[in-house]
Amino acid sequence: MRGCIAGAIRGVRAVVACVLAATAIGCMPPVVPGNPPVPRMDVDPSSTDTPYVMQAGDLLAIKFYRNPELNEEVTIRPDGKITLQLVEDVRAAGLTPEALGEELKDRYRKELAHPDVTVIVKTFGGQRIYVSGEVGTSGMQQLQGQTTLYQAIQQAGGFLISAKRDQVLLIRRGPDGRPRGESIDLRRVENGTDPELDVMLRPYDVVFVPKSAIAEVNTFVELYVTRNLPPAVALLLGYGIW
Repeated sequence: MRGCIAGAIRGVRAVVACVLAATAIGCMPPVVPGNPPVPRMDVDPSSTDTPYVMQAGDLLAIKFYRNPELNEEVTIRPDGKITLQLVEDVRAAGLTPEALGEELKDRYRKELAHPDVTVIVKTFGGQRIYVSGEVGTSGMQQLQGQTTLYQAIQQAGGFLISAKRDQVLLIRRGPDGRPRGESIDLRRVENGTDPELDVMLRPYDVVFVPKSAIAEVNTFVELYVTRNLPPAVALLLGYGIW
């Protein structure tokens, strides 16, 4: 009799265990074979991985530690260049301070025995972004304080009727200086479904609102930056050197 009761208890426990396991599995998100998660571009505005790239309007202090008589403060001209003593005009926009320092060392080796140059950005000429595509007015914008992706589009006159709102491209320089793209569905921001998709923009971001679907984002981004982004804009935003 006791053996029968023990067997019944074990059977009930087995059933309960199966029910609990099935419930747990049912609560887990479905796994779709062959569709691994797609890595997203870093859109955290607090990230500091990308080095600062200088632009027109920046005020630079050029320090020659062994030759202080050559020290200067210069502003990057609209054409992206600076003028210094003893050398021809040097392109500065689109370079990091470290890269410009190395360029100046090479330039001054013909004039100085031991060129030791450091470039310091004293003031920033303006934090800019560029918005284009199916918006009211394409062009550069000053990044005043915290500006979101959707706000920048509104400042550009808003979406045109032809805009593909579910595939707005945010183009941003990666740590290697090359542009990377993220496709963002702003319909979900407009209807309140996913307001977190309305990311904060950073200086030098490019926002492109397409008219039709884009099949391969990364390929499109490279072609857009190299062929469609106006050269002056590419230089100001630091996309002219990769």
